[in-house]
Parts: sequence; structure tokens; C-alpha cells
Amino acid sequence: MSAPSTQPKALSPPGMSPRPRPLSPHLQVYRLPLTAVLSISHRITGVILSVGLLAIAALPAIVAWAPEWFNLLQTALGSLPARIGLWLWVYALYFHASHGIRHLIWDSLHGLEKRDLLLHNLIEIGVSILLTAGTFTLAAEQSLTGTSPL
Repeated sequence: MSAPSTQPKALSPPGMSPRPRPLSPHLQVYRLPLTAVLSISHRITGVILSVGLLAIAALPAIVAWAPEWFNLLQTALGSLPARIGLWLWVYALYFHASHGIRHLIWDSLHGLEKRDLLLHNLIEIGVSILLTAGTFTLAAEQSLTGTSPL
């Protein structure tokens, strides 16, 4: 003898077979709006910035604790993957700041209309890219000339 089913039966009119319940929209079939993607990215960049800041703060302590590691760390941080990672971290910093400023604007009840969202999305992305490119340009100039841009 089989055990009774614990799953609820789909309700259907008498004489008709039960219809399967529709599934909720899933990320594979539902395209998130750009505002939602930027919101999720803002949270991710917050985590990346926290981890990166902990790593940067740990470097002086590591060198002070084991001075022989200085050359190893200098070589590792001068590698191409580390430099790319640093520039992605700088972009995350500017993106996170741009999105934070956008939230301050939203807190003042400006820019909440649907027609403004796409423009603000593009401004946020553009500002973060421009700030990263500007920082890269200043760093490259300093590296080439050996002088401080400040």
C-alpha cells in the first residue's frame, strides 16, 4: 500500500485534468532592468572594496612582521594580474561612490521618475569610467615623468 501524497492537488473544474502551476519568472527568462543590475553591482563592489581595503591595510603589517617578504610582495604586486586587479578595484571605488551619490540624489526625492532612470544609469557608468581613466592618466604621467601630479 502506498503512502498518501502530502503535496496539494491542483484545483481544476470537474471533468478537466489538473493544470500544472505556472512557474515564477526566473533570471534566465526575465531580464533585469539596468537600475537593478547597477544596484546589485553596487553591493558587489562594496564587498570588493572591503576585501581590497583589508588587503591593502595588511601589507604594511606583513612587511613589518617579515621584512624579507618585501621583495616578494613588490614582485607580486608589480605583476600584470595584480595591476589589472588594482585598476578594477579603483573602478569599483569610483562606481561605488557614483552610485552612492545617486542614492543621495534619490533621498532628496529627485530623479525617481522612470524617464530619468536610464539617463542617470548612463551618467553613473560614464562618470565612474571617466574618473578611472583620469586616475590612470595621472598615474601613467607620474610613472613616465617621475613627478607627482599633485
